[in-house]
Amino acid sequence: MSGYCDAAPGHPFHGPYHESEYGFPLDDEAGLFERLVLEINQAGLSWLTILKKREGFRRAYAGFDVDRVAAFGEADRARLLADPEIIRNRLKVDAAIENARRIQALRASHGGFARWIAAHHPLDKAGWVKLFKQTFRFTGGEIVGEFLMSIGYLPGAHRPDCPVAGRIAELQPAWAGVPGAQSAKPAAKAKPQRTKLAAKSRPKKEKGRRS
Repeated sequence: MSGYCDAAPGHPFHGPYHESEYGFPLDDEAGLFERLVLEINQAGLSWLTILKKREGFRRAYAGFDVDRVAAFGEADRARLLADPEIIRNRLKVDAAIENARRIQALRASHGGFARWIAAHHPLDKAGWVKLFKQTFRFTGGEIVGEFLMSIGYLPGAHRPDCPVAGRIAELQPAWAGVPGAQSAKPAAKAKPQRTKLAAKSRPKKEKGRRS
């Protein structure tokens, strides 16, 4: 996302995310769950909106503890839908709770969320989208693509000459081991899309959002 690499540095919200999280390998269960919930909640909104509400999300969703969120009942659902510090969208709230339960199930089948992802690597984006749609709620192509880029399973988070790209390369992200992945990166970004910059800063109509 070349535009993001140009504009994010120095920004109070985008800067830290760009420089220390976006595209970095991640295998912590709570961290993966948080990233999935945040990407789902961005749908129709800007990424800046999500980053500004991130601490509110952490409080509302019990620090993204999978077991605690999986145990949420109707009282918790009502609490979340009344919480102005998060995105109060019923489909997104329901997806977070149900996806926590599905992550619990992945512990039994694969040893956890991170191992489930690793077990299916490598897939192309279409394959990942199909898999996520079969496994989780509210996981369309854009959400899945950004989620996997953000945790190092798909290339494209940073421009090759971005200083952060070099730091990530030293960590050997999963996509780096896929033949042709590096050369495929520019093609994936050639058309206008939800770059982190555009998605975070472009004014949008935020349908159904109460804030």
